[in-house]
Amino acid sequence: MGVGKSTIGELLAERLGVGYRDTDEDIVAAEGRAIADIFVEDGEPAFRVLEKQAVCRALAEHEGVLALGGGAILDADTRALLAGQRVVYLSMDVEEAVRRTGLNAARPLLAVNPRKQWRELMEARRHLYEEVATAVVPTDGRTPEEVTRAALDALELKEA
Repeated sequence: MGVGKSTIGELLAERLGVGYRDTDEDIVAAEGRAIADIFVEDGEPAFRVLEKQAVCRALAEHEGVLALGGGAILDADTRALLAGQRVVYLSMDVEEAVRRTGLNAARPLLAVNPRKQWRELMEARRHLYEEVATAVVPTDGRTPEEVTRAALDALELKEA
């Protein structure tokens, strides 16, 4: 959350001369409501089903840069689909998250005690991000352009 996946994804797509797609945006468009509303109205399990379907569809339909929501990797089937794909895990520490988002935005999983919850989420998810990642790119203290360059270098990709 707040790591810059949309910004970096768009910059990567631009540099590579390919399309960009975000599965969170796909879900919002299909459902006609915000992700936070889906969490509140239907619950996290219902959202995760929608997320899994969105990732599966996007991987089948889209050949450019694809940004996934932070919880997409919780599903074992989704992790299996990501095997063999070029996957960049954009990492940051809690202090950077606070600086970027204030941890007070409308983030349903961070509603109470955001710093503690952010740390717990990362402890639970970090190994899954690393499991699917082709490359880990730290974002702390870097501009979007610096992160994009580091991702291209880590994946050994050339700009279009």
